[in-house]
Amino acid sequence: MQKPVTTTAAELGITDDLLVARGLRQYQEARELIIAEVGTDGREHQLISQAADAWRQLRSAANEAGINLFIVSAFRSIERQVAIIRRKLDAGISIEEILTVLAPPGFSEHHTGCAVDICTPGTAPATLEFETTAAFSWLMDNANAYGFYLSYPQGNPEGFQYEPWHWCFHPAQTTFTT
Repeated sequence: MQKPVTTTAAELGITDDLLVARGLRQYQEARELIIAEVGTDGREHQLISQAADAWRQLRSAANEAGINLFIVSAFRSIERQVAIIRRKLDAGISIEEILTVLAPPGFSEHHTGCAVDICTPGTAPATLEFETTAAFSWLMDNANAYGFYLSYPQGNPEGFQYEPWHWCFHPAQTTFTT
């Protein structure tokens, strides 16, 4: 049986006060996932069916406009989130610093199967450089039509660093928070 996420968070040094102060929302972990895309490295990027369909439509429209997009990261389990945070803690990074770039376990949009970290050829993954690309401009102009929204703009209230590469599918009829 999986521990409650607040217990797991506390074991990592993440206090309830910090979660409340940041206004973070808890997300359920998606259970029914499909392969949305297979990376050039053979890695399978999984999303829920509706998000995968929307991603493929968005990517196809971008391709028609001469924009090449690919997924760097998609679904991430709570267990995987814990492992990533533990690895950073073991490397001597403070939990406060970690939580500017990673959500606590149970509080990541990646758990929903709706979030994607996007890149384009010639750009390093998950870097601010992505903001300077034609791909980012195209997403800003067109992603909302496919149900994708930039999750962490500059100055976001959740306290995460600006992530121009992180987009989440938000269909109007679905709620992902618990």
